[in-house]
Amino acid sequence: MTMLETGQKAPDFNLPDETGENVSLADFDGKNIVLYFYPKDNTPGCTKESIAFSELKGEFESHDTVILGASKDSVKKHQNFIKKQNLTVKLLVDEEGTLCEDYTVWVLKKLYGREYMGIERATFLIGKDRTIKNIWRKVKVAGHAEEVLEAVKAL
Repeated sequence: MTMLETGQKAPDFNLPDETGENVSLADFDGKNIVLYFYPKDNTPGCTKESIAFSELKGEFESHDTVILGASKDSVKKHQNFIKKQNLTVKLLVDEEGTLCEDYTVWVLKKLYGREYMGIERATFLIGKDRTIKNIWRKVKVAGHAEEVLEAVKAL
């Protein structure tokens, strides 16, 4: 599978969010979308990243931008995560991994010499025209949400 690149049309999706309601790109017409992928609910880096995006949600909204997090966790795990961490961002449920595949973030990872398939921490900025404006791969959490916000302001 070839990696997605900026300038390409963003792959559409139709997946449940943390409420169990299905969500697709078309639901956000007239808005930019920040779609961030993270490995797992309630793990240190993923928690920090989701809190950072939640804290800046108002600023993103003032620039017509919606934030969507995505992992392979279930609706129930997402609800727990949101409640436990007071998150305000919407989380997509990608239990089958189709969204991860479509956005080319289901990758071979290495940890302590062990190889396994997992979600690469990555963020996609999708413009109102539904093209990918920016891609961050192998994201380092510190300062990332702020960096994405700067990119949104520059659109």
